[in-house]
Amino acid sequence: MSSRRNFAALAIASLTATGCAVGPTYTRPEAPIPERFQGQAAVDQRPAASPADLTEWWAGFGDAELARLVKTALAQNLDLAQATARVAQARAGLGLANAALLPSGAVGAQAARAYQSVETPLGQVLNANPAFDRHGSSYEANASASWEPDLFGALRRGKEAAQADYQATEAGAAAARLAVAAQTADTYVSIRGLQTRLAIAHRQVETEQGLLDKVKLLHGKGLAAEMQVHQVEGALAQVRASIPVLQAGLSTAMNALDVLLGALPGTHGAALAAGGRIPAAPRIGATGSPAELLRRRPDLIAAERRLAAANARIGVAIAEYYPKFSLSGLVGSATSVSGGNLFTGGASQAAGILGLRWRLFDFGRIDAQIAQARGQEAEHLAAYRLAALRATEDVENAFAALVNREAQAAELTQAVESLSRARAATFAAYQAGVVSLIEVLQADENLLRASDARAQAESEAARAAIASFKALGGGWQPPAQKLAAID
Repeated sequence: MSSRRNFAALAIASLTATGCAVGPTYTRPEAPIPERFQGQAAVDQRPAASPADLTEWWAGFGDAELARLVKTALAQNLDLAQATARVAQARAGLGLANAALLPSGAVGAQAARAYQSVETPLGQVLNANPAFDRHGSSYEANASASWEPDLFGALRRGKEAAQADYQATEAGAAAARLAVAAQTADTYVSIRGLQTRLAIAHRQVETEQGLLDKVKLLHGKGLAAEMQVHQVEGALAQVRASIPVLQAGLSTAMNALDVLLGALPGTHGAALAAGGRIPAAPRIGATGSPAELLRRRPDLIAAERRLAAANARIGVAIAEYYPKFSLSGLVGSATSVSGGNLFTGGASQAAGILGLRWRLFDFGRIDAQIAQARGQEAEHLAAYRLAALRATEDVENAFAALVNREAQAAELTQAVESLSRARAATFAAYQAGVVSLIEVLQADENLLRASDARAQAESEAARAAIASFKALGGGWQPPAQKLAAID
């Protein structure tokens, strides 16, 4: 009876101690962030008309094909499939950590039939007994339970670490989603930019070809020198030489887009082959403050949750200083006569076990494990602060690129308009014999360069807008419980 009282007293003591957990209590550290983005004022003053919501920013570009491709990528991308699988694994790990806090039980039964040899020493001794039966049977059925009371919080710290790991994996999946959406949109804009540049090059080929035909006609009538024919042929060849380079870049971008969509290269090329305009960068509706960036960017949430997991594992390591108790019990029945006697009173059996494990002479290893856990926490702390710095850098770089690329595109638009008029006037003057063919070719070259540079600037401005939305953490909405976890 006294042993049962001691057993119950230990169980009650363990339950009353469940509020105690060794190790440091986690507090989210301060991150090195400014009060305001340096480029925010310039971005807010952009003349872009329609604002884009951060949750589905790709819809703000006003391009139905872009929106369709991003949604397809989010549904079919294989990187996202891997991220989803990692979330499932982390969820299972959290389930294991929760289960470790609860008692475990098992039910077992077995039946055995044996035939004893008479050639072994034991068999020879038994065979000397006239009542010896070489056949033997045994039956057993038991129910067992065990529990490790979490006296010093090692299991609870392990649960904290598993929960933080799960939240980090969820945030990592969200970061992968954001990256896939941004990469898909960026690749699409690159495709439209290359198609626009190809169209400019083809138009210039037609212009140079028309000029060559005219010069050849004049040369045939003796009104133009052969040198002029060769000059136009050389200019035409230079423009044609730029087309294969642009075409190779376009093919590469098309193949990259197909892989992002989880399809074989060449699957979506026909749908995009007709070409289209470069999407105009929308206005960024609400950039938010840098402090909000910590709550919105999934990669920062993941870094902070990994830091919380590392902090919890320090407690797991410290708990190894203390003894661990286990409670086990078994009830059942066993017999070696026949199955019919299994559940009789004489066949019943029971056991109760109090276990103790204490690494009393292993403190050197425990010290090393704690030092390792603290080092890992320091590493994750530095990684979190570095991630915050880089996130701010991403925003500032994207804002600067967006504002300056749009300004460049606006200037180049005026340049193209002026050079178009200058080229028309130069060609008219050439026909009147006022200027030489060299000036016409130079005007063509200037117009081609300005038109190509404008297409590149418009493409880079749209890509900078995409980078801005990605840097701001747009494209997903963190659940309320995750925000509460990191506050």
